[in-house]
Amino acid sequence: MKKMQIFEPAMCCSTGICGVGVDPELLRISTVLNTLEKNGIKVDRFNLSNAPDEFIKNQTINKFINEKGVEELPAIMVDDEIVLTGRYPKNEEFVKILELPANLLAIQPKRVRATIRKSRGCGCSGGDCC
Repeated sequence: MKKMQIFEPAMCCSTGICGVGVDPELLRISTVLNTLEKNGIKVDRFNLSNAPDEFIKNQTINKFINEKGVEELPAIMVDDEIVLTGRYPKNEEFVKILELPANLLAIQPKRVRATIRKSRGCGCSGGDCC
């Protein structure tokens, strides 16, 4: 099995999906990584704020940052080689890079069934709300 590591820029938390303005791309990546983990595929994810020592320990990443700067993060490594920088892999790229079944990361839209009911007010007895 291939070993993938994601080296990310400094973020407020380990996933970057905290706070009010959540980046949809970070949400997608978290979802993909959770799906992979549920299927027994571990991807290591390092954030410059939370794991700076990993950026120092990894000679390839350390050299990359010294040459290109942190502006080129995220850097995606597979089997100790940088395979992608400046963005996260698309779902299809995860499948190809990690040699996974094509349907593993197929995102199926969830169907939501809405029922519209006639309003009966707030439900408080006698119309007196608390």
